[in-house]
Amino acid sequence: MDVQVNDILTMKKKHPCGAQEMLVLRTGMDFRLRCIGCGHEFLVPRQKIEKHIRKITRKDGT
Repeated sequence: MDVQVNDILTMKKKHPCGAQEMLVLRTGMDFRLRCIGCGHEFLVPRQKIEKHIRKITRKDGT
């Protein structure tokens, strides 16, 4: 899966604040994500996130 920094991920499940969109801050074995709704940052293993991605939106518009 091609996920890059500054991509916006739409997830299948909502964050506890109610937002479904996450901003990618770092990639690698783990992803550092920021919730678009509340701004909470967290680190999650790549395997766990790749299962829950519904859509990837590039921030530059492509």
